Amino acid sequence: MNSIDQVQLNFNPASLITLNIVLALVMFGIALDLRLSAFQAVIKKPRAPIIGLLAQFVLLPAFTYLLVRLIEPHPSVALGMMLVAACPGGNLSNFFTHFSRGNTALSVSMTAVSSALAVFLTPLNLALWSSLYEPTASLLREVDLDGMDMFINVLLILGLPLVLGLIVSHRFSSLAILLKKPFRYISLTFFVLFVLAALAANWDNFLAHIHLVAGIVFVHNLVALLCGYGLAFLTRLPAFDRRAITVEVGIQNSGLGLTLIFNFFGGMGGMALIAAWWGIWHIISGLTLSTIWSRQALPEHEEHF
Repeated sequence: MNSIDQVQLNFNPASLITLNIVLALVMFGIALDLRLSAFQAVIKKPRAPIIGLLAQFVLLPAFTYLLVRLIEPHPSVALGMMLVAACPGGNLSNFFTHFSRGNTALSVSMTAVSSALAVFLTPLNLALWSSLYEPTASLLREVDLDGMDMFINVLLILGLPLVLGLIVSHRFSSLAILLKKPFRYISLTFFVLFVLAALAANWDNFLAHIHLVAGIVFVHNLVALLCGYGLAFLTRLPAFDRRAITVEVGIQNSGLGLTLIFNFFGGMGGMALIAAWWGIWHIISGLTLSTIWSRQALPEHEEHF
């Protein structure tokens, strides 16, 4: 498995700049569809969002660490798992929550708040959990990761587009209404096309090494889904909220993970393959789960946030 770090992905500096821009545009497009009420809802009814955010930023990184200790994967694979677990919810979570007949308002508020918190918590969680496992700790020492640089990078990719989108949404609502649908579709289309182009450029490497990470990603994603559902169930949230939190924790922003991997880890093979396959697999698992739930009716009194 050592050969996994010798994988040289076809990803040049121009591609990295393009990925940064596309990801920022996706975040801006999502923010156009948000209102300050999404954050106000967390303040007015904080219980469910706080439970979801605890599952996202505390339980998932902690259980990822335990999973790493249990299966002892290659250090770069372990670090990739920790990085993905440290990322906020992915932009498809709102769609999957709506499709699964879950609490879409809760999902939207969690996406907004987790993206804002990720500016601080993504670098912090990565540094914390990777330092507790010697193979990943030594790998970080070799890379000489600068936490402040990562903080600034996440701020520019997630924080700044989120703030700009909220300003447009709040101050120029008519413009936001005009832009949000076409902008969301265009930005997501560019993101999908970029991912497909990157996949095509690295298809041979992908086929040759995917078996090394496919099983790990399957288990890791299952752990993420169970973290969301388990905490929501144990805290007795209604099924309406449980569905939203499960999807939100199980759909990670692996695009941000890939960006950080190429920005700070030189596209390290094990990390990149984990994040890339996560980006594909969580779509499959999210679509499967939401399809099952879409066929299961909820009590009428649960269908309001």
